[in-house]
Amino acid sequence: MVEVGLESTPARKNWRKLMQDVVTHFPGHGTLFEEKYLEGRAEGEARGEARGILRVLEVRGVPVSDDARQRITGCTDLDVLGDWLDRSGTVERAEDLFDDPEPDA
Repeated sequence: MVEVGLESTPARKNWRKLMQDVVTHFPGHGTLFEEKYLEGRAEGEARGEARGILRVLEVRGVPVSDDARQRITGCTDLDVLGDWLDRSGTVERAEDLFDDPEPDA
């Protein structure tokens, strides 16, 4: 909001420089900037994984029901999405992604 309020003044340029310095020094400090940055990054990674899963299924010609699509795009657990991405290359149906893989014998 501050940046928007400063419009195209020299103060805006200074504000942006200050904020750039703040952002580059937040890791590990538990700041609000850090929390929001990490949340956004994780959400972006999850969306990318979900798009990848859907793309693999699409290229393979595997139909994806609305329920399966919603479950894939709604998942935020990167480990689960990674497993689904791995399995998307071999499943016969999109719903098979959600089955627990059988343990190796």
